[in-house]
Amino acid sequence: MYIEDLKFSLWADFIERDFLDNEFQELIDAKIVNGATSNPAIFKNAILNSPAYLTQLQELEDLEPKQKYEAVAIYDIQKAADIMRPLFDKGDDGYVSIEVDPHLCDDTEGTIEEGKRLFAAINRPNVMIKVPATDAGYGAMEALTAEGIPVNATLIFKKSQAIECAEAFKKGGEKHGSKVDTVISIFVSRVDRAIDKHLKEHGIEVALSGIYNSADIYNEIEAMQVPGCRTLFASTGVKDDSLPAHYYVEQLLAYNSVNTAPIDTIKAFHENGSKNKVLPIESQTIQAHFDKIADIGLDFDAVLTQQIEDGLEAFKDAFQEILGAL
Repeated sequence: MYIEDLKFSLWADFIERDFLDNEFQELIDAKIVNGATSNPAIFKNAILNSPAYLTQLQELEDLEPKQKYEAVAIYDIQKAADIMRPLFDKGDDGYVSIEVDPHLCDDTEGTIEEGKRLFAAINRPNVMIKVPATDAGYGAMEALTAEGIPVNATLIFKKSQAIECAEAFKKGGEKHGSKVDTVISIFVSRVDRAIDKHLKEHGIEVALSGIYNSADIYNEIEAMQVPGCRTLFASTGVKDDSLPAHYYVEQLLAYNSVNTAPIDTIKAFHENGSKNKVLPIESQTIQAHFDKIADIGLDFDAVLTQQIEDGLEAFKDAFQEILGAL
């Protein structure tokens, strides 16, 4: 663990072949990160912008675009999983995530089929299949965990989503007959970017809504005590210099949790961030902040709904850009 006493893990929110061959191993050896994750946007930037993929893509030129994408992505995920296998074998995380085709977000059976296929093709025990938290996704999460496949539930903005995910993981684990490792990924900084300008105009403290929303969801997940299930705080990079680079890692330090962040954010936290536990935050403190938001007429639930929709579309767009370029 990055912080053993807290059972807190720090995962790199980045996958790229040259990075895996060089700096990633160094970060593992230095015990700065002990996991990694990917999504369509991450792979889009890597595959379309890095020369490290040219040779393999030339060898795959006769395949369909999605087949090319999967071949490249599977290679990288296998490489990341192999690098982290010693961590996994000694119980220190070592997981890497790969997301199913985001166009399957409303297709339960399609998600199940693709999740099983990807997990089998990668053929590494320390891989999590990432599934968006949609109505169709919950059924897929239960089915995949029932098969013993670790799952990363992604694009969580609302407590109701987290509860559905946790219940799916609980049912899946019971069907499997033993603990299955899972994470529930709450997106943080996007919430603040959506509303902070409006809050500032009304004299309400900024850079707190994402923290408090995530803290509230964390409390719920911990209370449900699903075996093998942890909260993962995602989207924790800052977008300007108004906050310390490590702000969303430092302010969400919690027992039995994961934070997945950009490499620069991870380095800033490792070098300068406080390593003291912050969560849980009292429910009265959280509610007082959201009461202020309600008092100015801002529908926070509608903001979260829009963030979910925007997130799904962004992943679909990124995936389509990859396929179009391939």
